[in-house]
Amino acid sequence: MQRKKECVAMLLAGGQGSRLYALTNKIAKPAVAFGAKYRIIDFPLSNCVNSGIDTVGVLTQYEPMELNEYIGNGQPWDLDRSFGGVHILSPYQAKKKSSWYEGTANAIYQNMNFMKKYNPDYVLILSGDHIYKMNYAKMVRAHIESNADCTIAAIEVPIQEASRFGILNVRDDGSIYQFEEKPKVPKSNLASMGIYVFSAEKLYKYLEMDDQNSTSSKDFGKDVLPAMLAAGEKMMSYRFEGYWKDVGTIPALWESNMDLLGVDPAFDVSDPTWKIHSRNPLAPPEYISETGKVDNSMIALGCEISGNVYNSVLSSNVVVEQGATVTDSIIMSGTVIKSGASVQYSVIDEHVTVGNNAVVGEEKAHAQGITVLGRDITVADGAVVSSGAIIDKDYKGD
Repeated sequence: MQRKKECVAMLLAGGQGSRLYALTNKIAKPAVAFGAKYRIIDFPLSNCVNSGIDTVGVLTQYEPMELNEYIGNGQPWDLDRSFGGVHILSPYQAKKKSSWYEGTANAIYQNMNFMKKYNPDYVLILSGDHIYKMNYAKMVRAHIESNADCTIAAIEVPIQEASRFGILNVRDDGSIYQFEEKPKVPKSNLASMGIYVFSAEKLYKYLEMDDQNSTSSKDFGKDVLPAMLAAGEKMMSYRFEGYWKDVGTIPALWESNMDLLGVDPAFDVSDPTWKIHSRNPLAPPEYISETGKVDNSMIALGCEISGNVYNSVLSSNVVVEQGATVTDSIIMSGTVIKSGASVQYSVIDEHVTVGNNAVVGEEKAHAQGITVLGRDITVADGAVVSSGAIIDKDYKGD
């Protein structure tokens, strides 16, 4: 008798994340650092294992090396299993044809053999670029109890933002009668979260149909879901009321990091009942010297703080030298803020050096935007990086 899994998760993690600019020049969006000791992909992976889903296919494409190394054999998330576990699924050359993933639906279609290996009753489709905590098992149970062919997780968003999302128009029982992909004039504010549960055989059927459709863009929201709805398949919404943030833009990434701060944070990553797992770097405890001051900030292991850090999130092994000040900013691993430097309202990637007395960004410069420094660069002593600038190479100033 063939061994099987009730549910297999497929995690779409191949996006370039172009709206994150310099932060994704060298890595995929799900590999971007978040919340001092995490990466974005930690959240859906942790949700899977916390929900009892132990078979996850991670679909990579753009700049996959760092993400592949980070996930490894899945041990930090308890996903190193002899039957199941986490598997990296990259595009490959098949006998008949080979191609990059052409869209979200095509990426899943190209990995149908992986899913069928586990003979699941249900397939959970996830995105790798959202920050949230969600019990997928409850969503799968709701899918089963409603006898749906597809269930879509949905969250209410401000109506003025609804045109940015796929919008679900539903009946009183939660059944979906219309799906609009980024409508100019939305009829409701119930937005798709990009989380789907499919009955496996229905998913296979519609992916095969979509592959044969030469006019399709190979996308779930634009093609597969509307096709299922038009064919009369039973499609249900599953309302989610917790914290959820699409961190595909610099402002959203900054805001969600800031949501971690304070005595009663908007999003709590330290909840012991729903642990967010990560591959933590090996580092000594953080060190705050006699001259160092930290207020309302998250400081990861290995940091050395001799300057001032206010309302900020620092990943591991960040150095803030005496006389330097970091305010309202996100500083990623291995970065050094030299003596006298000022960093405000900025996102600074890994292994950056901000020189002595340099100035990066301005306090609460919302009109100009958040300043971004890409990884592995140096800002020269005394240089001034203006608010909203995006720098991806060594910077000596104007």
